[in-house]
Amino acid sequence: MYDLAVMWDWAEFAVRWLHVITAIAWIGSSFYFIALDLGLNRSIPGPADGEEWQVHGGGFYHIQKYLVAPEAMPEHLTWFKWEAYWTWISGAALLMIVYWVGGELYLLDPTKADLALWQGIAISAAAIGVGWLLYDTLCKSPLGERPAAMMLVLFGIIVAMSWGLHQVFTGRAALLHLGAFTATIMSANVFFIIMPNQRIVVADLKAGRKPDPKYGKIAKLRSTHNNYLTLPVVFLMLSNHYPLAFGTEYAWIIASLVFLMGVTIRHFFNTMHARQGKPHWTWGATVILFLLIAWLSTAPMGNSYDEAEARPLTDYETRFATAPGFDEAYDAVLGNCSMCHAREPVWGRLQWPPNGVVLETESDLARHARPVYLQAGMSHAMPPPNAVEMSEEDRAAIRRWFRAATGSAQAS
Repeated sequence: MYDLAVMWDWAEFAVRWLHVITAIAWIGSSFYFIALDLGLNRSIPGPADGEEWQVHGGGFYHIQKYLVAPEAMPEHLTWFKWEAYWTWISGAALLMIVYWVGGELYLLDPTKADLALWQGIAISAAAIGVGWLLYDTLCKSPLGERPAAMMLVLFGIIVAMSWGLHQVFTGRAALLHLGAFTATIMSANVFFIIMPNQRIVVADLKAGRKPDPKYGKIAKLRSTHNNYLTLPVVFLMLSNHYPLAFGTEYAWIIASLVFLMGVTIRHFFNTMHARQGKPHWTWGATVILFLLIAWLSTAPMGNSYDEAEARPLTDYETRFATAPGFDEAYDAVLGNCSMCHAREPVWGRLQWPPNGVVLETESDLARHARPVYLQAGMSHAMPPPNAVEMSEEDRAAIRRWFRAATGSAQAS
């Protein structure tokens, strides 16, 4: 019987890699076309709305944009859609693997809300979908004609969602779900608005009708919204690597401020690409926001580690705490890991336990059984070799204990 935990970890890796590849493709094309549209030379006479000469890779490119559509349907037309679709599909699959299947460890925080796993999954799914419904309603309301006011209202919704997610989920899961909440808005823009509007224009061209310019206008507005939301989503998707971002009770404020940083950065580049100058004040605003985030990450707060220790183990965690070989595994972890993974680390210049993982008490180990098994039992990822040279006997003890708890038949 092959080790299920290892198989699942490689499945997560494969889906994560697919997600990264498709996200890079989508973001790259999105940023390029926004920059291209803003930088077009619109003073050249002719049927096109603007054109531009560009050079790249040893070749010259002559690009023209038609405000609505050309007079006749081109023989070859490239559509940009699957990058967006597969980014969302792979991201949703990754969320299910990590936060639904691994919900006992990564999704639920019993110190915040006493929820069953199925309840947490239901909240997770609802949180992802509700963002699109609220956003699309705003766009189709009178506020849709006032983009600045609409984005302010949307920001208020994002702040409220950030706060709400942090009332029920772990900090790591809350930030990730806020990213998924926003990424769903972006992908749904492509699937429900941008692509259908482009199909209407193409159908009119094929039928010999003059397309209505409103469809292109609506699609461009949604694409611009996506442009401003991209950078915050990237930060939130990477936030699980940075405990200082999610391991604080102020994480919901940090996540909200990240959206403002995304707006200031994109405003600089969009203004520059439009040849309207370089608003350097945006970088000053970005630095101030970043310093505020850094301060919030270490601001005085309640001792969440003590709160976690005080709460009883779940049934899932109890299985590991009572499994044969637990004492040997605990001794191995205590001797090799706890100097760094402590409430007050004593190794080197560490101020916080790496990745927010504490491994001092027996309860700590039971709560982090799977990552300990994968990082220190099945691989040599931890501890760092320049910190501790962990023996193979200690790694074997961790493997025997974890497999006893999960019923794996694979030998050590």
